[in-house]
Amino acid sequence: MIAPHCTATPASARTVRKAVVPAAGLGTRFLPATKATPKEMLPVVDKPAIQYVVEEAAAAGLEDILMVTGRHKRAIEDHFDHAFELEQALAAKGDTVRLDAVRDPARLADVHHIRQGDPLGLGHAVLCARHHVGEQPFAVLLGDDLIDPRETLLSRMLEVRERYAGSVVALMEVDPAQIHRYGCAAVEPAGEDGFVRVTGLVEKPAPGAAPSRYAVIGRYVLDPAVFDVLERTPPGRGGEIQLTDALQDLAADGTVHGVVFGGLRYDTGDKADYLRTVVRLACARPDLGPEFTGWLREFVAGLEQDTTDGRDGRRAAWSGAHT
Repeated sequence: MIAPHCTATPASARTVRKAVVPAAGLGTRFLPATKATPKEMLPVVDKPAIQYVVEEAAAAGLEDILMVTGRHKRAIEDHFDHAFELEQALAAKGDTVRLDAVRDPARLADVHHIRQGDPLGLGHAVLCARHHVGEQPFAVLLGDDLIDPRETLLSRMLEVRERYAGSVVALMEVDPAQIHRYGCAAVEPAGEDGFVRVTGLVEKPAPGAAPSRYAVIGRYVLDPAVFDVLERTPPGRGGEIQLTDALQDLAADGTVHGVVFGGLRYDTGDKADYLRTVVRLACARPDLGPEFTGWLREFVAGLEQDTTDGRDGRRAAWSGAHT
């Protein structure tokens, strides 16, 4: 299911203008690659994963973005700043294509940075943004979750916020065997397909205890009331302050809605899905897709040939793609 399109609200007229991007995680699932490199800076084709997230926020009209980072994340700050020496070198060579690519991250939005001193969970990371956000509604985009650039999930969520106020979460229907990996929402119909009222939330429910098949994925539009709730939310699962627990309190008051997303979403915090993300987005690129897709077909055909011919199929696929 994909939520119906709402009447668009011009970005200039929206009350939501700021976004928060938590990016303080240690990236332990990608060690040793993340020992010295922030996981958010791992490349997805030729851009770091976090740039896709900032591009998504900017495309939805959110041009004031706060990165909540941690120690050893300086590379994120540098990426969204100007690199004068590199820009001058590219300009001197007349390499306008690469020059634009280097300048783009600094031109996407007004990007700010704050450090989460202690790794106390997503709820605490959001709470760190209180001073910057103030008493305004704001979006939260998790750096591990990439929404395909052709989708309009965040814009739809912002439109729902304009119509109904309160907070809005993105939901995706997942296999019941996988629901324990996510925050899970109890929902009731709200009179429109793909749009629901959230009546409760559970962080990573035990197998068989999930209230639905609707997982909360990494996009939120939050009312500033969430800050007061987070202030009094005790550590929950994993000893961390969970955003899900705070939203559970707000849902009890009937002020949380959900947009059900049926489009393309990639979890770059998972190794296998990270690889799938690179392949999918490379295939979609007009400058890379045709050649890469042709090689991929030959490579897959070679893998199938492997089942009968040992390694010869792989050698054939490789040599065929490089002749």
